[in-house]
Order: sequence, then C-alpha cells, then structure tokens
Amino acid sequence: MRMILIGLLLILITPVTSAEFSRTYIDQHPLQVANVNGVDIGYRLIGESDKPKVVIIMGLGASNVVSGDNLVRGIEQAGYQLVLFDNRDTGASTRFDDWGQPLVWWQLLKLKLGLGVSAPYTLGDMSADTVALMDWLNIEDAHIIGFSMGGMIAQKMAVHHPERTKSLTLVMTTTGAKHLPPPTEEAAKLLANLASGEATQERATAFRERGFYTESMPRQMMAIFKDGDRSEAVRTIMNDTLVVHGQDDILIPPAHGVYTAEIIENSELVIFPGMGHNVPDLVLPEFLTRVIGHFSVAEMASGSR
Repeated sequence: MRMILIGLLLILITPVTSAEFSRTYIDQHPLQVANVNGVDIGYRLIGESDKPKVVIIMGLGASNVVSGDNLVRGIEQAGYQLVLFDNRDTGASTRFDDWGQPLVWWQLLKLKLGLGVSAPYTLGDMSADTVALMDWLNIEDAHIIGFSMGGMIAQKMAVHHPERTKSLTLVMTTTGAKHLPPPTEEAAKLLANLASGEATQERATAFRERGFYTESMPRQMMAIFKDGDRSEAVRTIMNDTLVVHGQDDILIPPAHGVYTAEIIENSELVIFPGMGHNVPDLVLPEFLTRVIGHFSVAEMASGSR
C-alpha cells in the first residue's frame, strides 16, 4: 500500500520546469481573480488581446507560475495570448484547507475495495472551472495545454466541451487505464529519500518557491482517485490532439502517452529523448516548435470546415 501511495505522489509532484526556472516575466503580469463556478480562480493574461488564445492547465498543487517564463514567452512570441490560472485549491484560487487532509492510506484501501473515495471536489469540477473562466473572459474557444493532472482535466474538457477546445495538447499525462505500468522502483525510492528528516522541509520550501502548494496535493489526489479510468470517455475525443511524453519519464512511463494517442482518433504522438516528467531546457525549443505547429494545423483545419 505504501509503495502505491509513493508512486501516485511521484506521478504528479515533479515540476514541469527546468533547473533554469524563472517566473520573473510571468510575475510582471497582474494576478486577477474571477468568481466562477462557485469559487474564486486566480488568473493572468499574457499577450495581446486580439491574438488566438492558449489556456494552460497545470498539474497537482501547481499554481499559474509553474509553467515558467521560457515556455510562456515562447508561445506569446509565436502570436498567442495565454491564460494562466490557478486550479481550485492552489495559489490565489479558493482553498479547501477547512475540508482537512484525507487519510490517504484509508482512501486507497477504499479504492481497492471498490468503495467510494472521499474528495472535496472532482476533476469534472476543475474542468468546469476552466470553461467558466473562459466564459468570464469572453473566450469562445482556445488551444488547451494540460500538464500531468492538468492533462486529465483537459481530457474532461475535450470530452464534455469539444466546441471550446480549438486543439488539445496532453503533456506527460494518462487516461488512468489500469493496465498501464506504474512508476518505477527508482521513482518510489526517490520520494522515500526526499520524505525523510530535514529534506521534507527543504523540499516543501523549494516547491513553494516554484509555485507549488503541497498542502493541496492530497486533496487533488482524491479527485484523481475518484475519477478512475477515463479511457472510454477519452476514446470519444475528436479534437486535434498532440500527445507529448518523455522517453525517460519514470513517474508516468511513456506507455501512458502511447496508449492515449492510440485511443484518440485525431492525435499525434511525440516522445522526446532526454525528457522525464518535466520539460528540460534542451527539449524546450523542439517542444515549442511541435506545440506551436500543432496550433497552426488545428487553426487551418478549423478554417477549412
């Protein structure tokens, strides 16, 4: 049971940013708050207002700054306006601290026994937050990029709101299919080492500096557990989809990306050597080329319909 928990934690807590992480440019843009779908959502707009929109959905416990300056500026300079936002329970968005922290081992046992998992909200709620924020901003449709847990939320959005999804980019994420491989033993040991002694406080401090809210992670894990296997729903996605995965991802092994691309009809799979559960500096230029090219193809396709 402990190894399952370690693996599930590792899947989603590793930053998508590189060692050269900078958020200075992002922080220059004012953080605003929208009251939508019954919660406050913190967000930023970066880029000219008349440009096509790109909405980035971040992963477990990750606030809007985690994407980092280099990725954001690369997309903006290609001619897009970005919407960066905090998922519920992170950053400037409504927090659920009063709900408390779940007893994770107990919820995992309930999951194994086929019983209901307790969660303060669902991935569906988080997908609805995204759509409601777009409504607030008068955005008809957008290119949607989801990282890790954000990719799961993006899947839900494409399933239930395909008309709002101009294109879909799923980065280092999964459908939750039970037959797919778990994290490696190496990944599990990494978390075990980090979770001991003073390393815990050092890790928590480093995470907050990068824009992660570790206290929200157990609650968001419950939302993931509650959602289960999305494969049958994901099969119905017809949006132009780019699936990006790291060849060296020991947290969500590349088989997860391969399977996702297999079951989405209009999809392309890119697996980057030298990429794990992050987007390192060496990979970022080609990553941006692929993603921005994907946007252009989707726009041309929608214009011809």
